[in-house]
Amino acid sequence: MELLNVVLCSIGSVVILFFLTKLIGNKQISQLNTFDYINGITIGSIAAEFATSLEGDFLKPLIAMVIYAGVVLLLSYMSTKSIKLRRFFTGRTLMLFDGNKMYRENFKKCKMDIAEFLTQCRENGYFDINEIQTVVFETNGKISIMPKSQNRPATPKDMMINTDVEKPPVILIQDGAVLYENLKFSGNDQQWLNTQLKNLGINKPEMVFVASVDYKNTLSAYIKLSEKAPGDIFQ
Repeated sequence: MELLNVVLCSIGSVVILFFLTKLIGNKQISQLNTFDYINGITIGSIAAEFATSLEGDFLKPLIAMVIYAGVVLLLSYMSTKSIKLRRFFTGRTLMLFDGNKMYRENFKKCKMDIAEFLTQCRENGYFDINEIQTVVFETNGKISIMPKSQNRPATPKDMMINTDVEKPPVILIQDGAVLYENLKFSGNDQQWLNTQLKNLGINKPEMVFVASVDYKNTLSAYIKLSEKAPGDIFQ
């Protein structure tokens, strides 16, 4: 009976946690601020207690989860209405480097040493800090880098080149299955798709791993391969 209770409570906690997460909103781990991280751990801990409740008193942890989610929503709403509250709950951005000047006090505030700073610069593609104009420490623990104007990549605007407005490609086939709603959204039909696949030497959609159509209505398709991939070529 206890085992059945654990199974039912576990399933219930997963379902409730899923809906509460959807209600609060999704964020990638790298985008979580301290407040979001603490709340995520707390709600998860309560859900675990709810799942392993053997005494049948699962109402208390359930109410606690709902209250925590409600508080998170309330504080999130308050933060959108007040800059001071937003800075209090999520912190504020800090200038670490600007115009060849490093601000040591801000390094202390964000608990970052120079070695970690240089590592994150390299991760962003800057091995020489002389190429950097400004570095800002964001509230999610990451740094944002603005390169010096002479070191940033040239854009069509810099070269005075007019470009077409691009739109993201639409996925039409995924793991051999045709996504008919996407096909209709792209303004095409099954006959057009079959014709395009034959032009690429593909007899049927089931052979395709993924296929997409771009804003110029050009189909790109990648077939499923049975051959083995090459070994590790990077070591």
